[in-house]
Amino acid sequence: MKVLLLSSLLAVAAAPAVLAQAPARPTTVKTKTKPVGQASVKTKTTVPARPAPEEPMPVADAAKVDAISNGLTTNMQQNLGLTPQQTEKVRAINRRSVDAVESARLRYKADPRKLAGVVETVGSSRLAAIKDVLTPQQFAKYQRKREEKMGVPNVQGVQGTPPPGLGGGPGDQ
Repeated sequence: MKVLLLSSLLAVAAAPAVLAQAPARPTTVKTKTKPVGQASVKTKTTVPARPAPEEPMPVADAAKVDAISNGLTTNMQQNLGLTPQQTEKVRAINRRSVDAVESARLRYKADPRKLAGVVETVGSSRLAAIKDVLTPQQFAKYQRKREEKMGVPNVQGVQGTPPPGLGGGPGDQ
């Protein structure tokens, strides 16, 4: 009898812990108690659904984001000869992009594929936004520097010996 009373008290005491792990749908909690010398008493309680807790979006370190974006902006200002208006627009674009990438690094650190996709998307949108701010000459210079830095070969500047069988070599004439 004491065992039944203790088990029912444990069930009632454990109900809040079960509810904390419960999914976001209505939950029914059933309890059954049997006082000494009386018939058993059954109770049934329905707990309303509550929304699932959302995972908070990680926030990047503001000082780090500012340092990186200011460095990018200063470099572009010096190398491209930006006007003050262009500098402020580029600074805002760089700040937004660096913030998005740093937040994605925190959020998707366990999923490199997802991170790479987000970084690529942010990079292409940054490039389009920068193209709208720069003059055609500035953008061409920016692209050349970017290709040099990233190691992307320029189509006009590709040199070297082609692989055998693809032509262009001394014995293919």
